[in-house]
Amino acid sequence: MTAPCKVMLVDDHPAFRLGVRQVIVSDPRFMIIGEASDGQSALELIRRLRPDVTVLDISMPKLNGLDLMRLLVRERPPTRWVVLTMHQEESLFQEAMDLGALGYVLKENAVDDILRCLQAVAAGDCYLSSSLSNFLLRQRQSGQALRNQTPGLDDLTAMERRILKLIAENKTSRQIGAELFISPRTVETHRRNLCLKLGLSGSHPLLRFALEHRSVL
Repeated sequence: MTAPCKVMLVDDHPAFRLGVRQVIVSDPRFMIIGEASDGQSALELIRRLRPDVTVLDISMPKLNGLDLMRLLVRERPPTRWVVLTMHQEESLFQEAMDLGALGYVLKENAVDDILRCLQAVAAGDCYLSSSLSNFLLRQRQSGQALRNQTPGLDDLTAMERRILKLIAENKTSRQIGAELFISPRTVETHRRNLCLKLGLSGSHPLLRFALEHRSVL
């Protein structure tokens, strides 16, 4: 028998958290291993309990959901992220996707969506509330437009793509090297190759390019 997927639930509204918990535990494929009402407590629990999936709100005291993800992404925890929020702003959606969220569910759809979302995310797939599908479509269209505008993107190696994404997170060559287990000098060589392939020149062109197109890289 397959072990249940371990879920962490992070939201600062106890009544809402209770309702979501009841929906999740009604399905034997999932188990709640921890709950937190603020980002700082969640940070400590995720590090200790290492859930398979973390369901979290964006607006929370002490440390908001996106900042919590940003801190933990650097540590590469084994958890996958589901954002469960009332916010429908496309900028927040894009930022959550940039940070690696696989699920984005609106609170108004939580009862209907959360189990389907957890099933998809536990399998490594993406899941969005249906009302947000236009965000994903625009993201894909922007990505295609960028590839048409910058054909060199299709010529990047897997390592160059990883480095470009880390540059988009505003990381230094030293930080990138530490994360990828390569030397800063090697990172700088990749940076030069990226500039050549993407036709970039001038002062800090690669950083400007990565930050400008962060949501689709």
